[in-house]
Amino acid sequence: MSKSVISTDQAPAAIGTYSQAIKAGNTVYLSGQIPLVPATMQMVEGGFEAEAVQVFENLKAVAEAAGGSLADTAKLNIFLTDLGNFATVNEVMSRYFQPPYPARAAIGVAALPRGAQVEMDAILVLA
Repeated sequence: MSKSVISTDQAPAAIGTYSQAIKAGNTVYLSGQIPLVPATMQMVEGGFEAEAVQVFENLKAVAEAAGGSLADTAKLNIFLTDLGNFATVNEVMSRYFQPPYPARAAIGVAALPRGAQVEMDAILVLA
């Protein structure tokens, strides 16, 4: 099976040795996104909710570049530096997903790149 790189300027450029996403067959593996604004490559301002929205917007842009949408998400991983933000991330997620919701994990971590409070990655399955 061949694999192809997915890339878009509508999401932050990779800041390391990785691709924004890799498509293998009808599965797309989206790399972790932190709340970087694509145009400036700076962290979004406005607190945790703004960070969560920016991460979902970044994931959405990569999903669309792969020929899909967030509705194609089979698995979502959410990494939080403060599990006290769990309710907020759920509320923000409800703006981007409708039932049936993807499988999901929410994991507490000590730190994330650039001081982000949230990072997410996803696996899409395209029709």
